[in-house]
Amino acid sequence: MGYEVDYFHARLEWVEGDQGTTLDYGAYSRTHHVKCPEKPEIVMSAAPQYKGSPILHNPEELFTASIASCQMLTYLALAAFTKIRVLAYTDDAEGILKVDNRKKRWITRVILRPKILITEESDPEKALSLVERAHKQCFIASSVNTEIINEAEILTPSHP
Repeated sequence: MGYEVDYFHARLEWVEGDQGTTLDYGAYSRTHHVKCPEKPEIVMSAAPQYKGSPILHNPEELFTASIASCQMLTYLALAAFTKIRVLAYTDDAEGILKVDNRKKRWITRVILRPKILITEESDPEKALSLVERAHKQCFIASSVNTEIINEAEILTPSHP
């Protein structure tokens, strides 16, 4: 059985700064840089509760965002193939991180809350059915063990 393979690259860079060393968990900088070929650099940190910067993106947020983004992009592709005209798509996604009694941490659930605005001429039932199809075809969702819940709302201009 043959597979099509695509490769994606990211370079992560961190250097010890003036803030402190890794000899002291509370002191070293969590700020690091992510560089993807021919794209703007992303400056990241740990989440604030893990001594990171509250003004920089953190892995937990980007994990949640990547699931929401893949869901949306897959949904829009399906909408195009099935002639559902989407006017706007917003999602207030939420990742839930749990810590067990052994201090193991993992994002157990991502809740997607897309609000999808379609035209009056588009079929709302068909538009809603595409949410589950998009989830099944989203390759980021297929790559993780995290439970993903879709709480989608289909809206039309006359029923916002």
